Amino acid sequence: MKGPLLLILTVWLNSQYGSCALSTSCTYPPSKWCSSLESAVQCGVLKECLHSNFTRSTQKADPVEVALYYESLCPGCRAFLSNMLFPTWVLLNDIMSVNLVPYGNAEEKPDGQKYIFECQHGEQECLGNMIETCLLNMTEMAFPIIFCMESSSDVIKAAKPCLELYSPELAWDTVMSCVKGDLGNQLMHQNALETKGLNPPHQYVPWITINGEHTDDLEEKAMASLFNLVCSLYKGAKVPACGGGQGHYKSYCHKE
Repeated sequence: MKGPLLLILTVWLNSQYGSCALSTSCTYPPSKWCSSLESAVQCGVLKECLHSNFTRSTQKADPVEVALYYESLCPGCRAFLSNMLFPTWVLLNDIMSVNLVPYGNAEEKPDGQKYIFECQHGEQECLGNMIETCLLNMTEMAFPIIFCMESSSDVIKAAKPCLELYSPELAWDTVMSCVKGDLGNQLMHQNALETKGLNPPHQYVPWITINGEHTDDLEEKAMASLFNLVCSLYKGAKVPACGGGQGHYKSYCHKE
């Protein structure tokens, strides 16, 4: 599971900081690279961590808010999350925030005090959506785990090993208790309400909002280079990482 993460991040960091940016001996997840001197040295990002710490201490501007409304098995959603959103967040998490809402084109129906969900890509997608929803409510490492799942060949089968890789202290049985219980059902209902409350209403996924706003222009720019878009919209002092670009991942799952 670690291979895709290191490959993508190596390409990104090499393009930004040179060929020695990321050490292949790095055993820390991205969110922990700057957590200690040891992790920064081992992962070859000491210089960048020092810049990041200084920048964070002097920043006063609000972060750029990026929200992704998606489905766990939608090919376009998986491509954007894995190849664009997560790498951008790794480099720019000091100046951007990410809100993941796994629901997309699903439908919910009341069933007593609970809800029944029907998903565009079937029951497995509903399961993937629910697992990711519970993770977002249960661990600060949710985003790396979800990236690990979405960049794998089988999203559902990857869930347990991805959890063990990035959040070994969280038991898989605890996650599944949420998935199968009232908590997961209510959390997914909140995802449904948030998705249905979008203005304008979403027409496809991935559906991206920037600072709470969705326009065709913003969506196009986010799909073309979210990295450049976040850098251009941030109103604080320019961070050292800003200046690169990425490829285009325009693929959608339209509502039926």
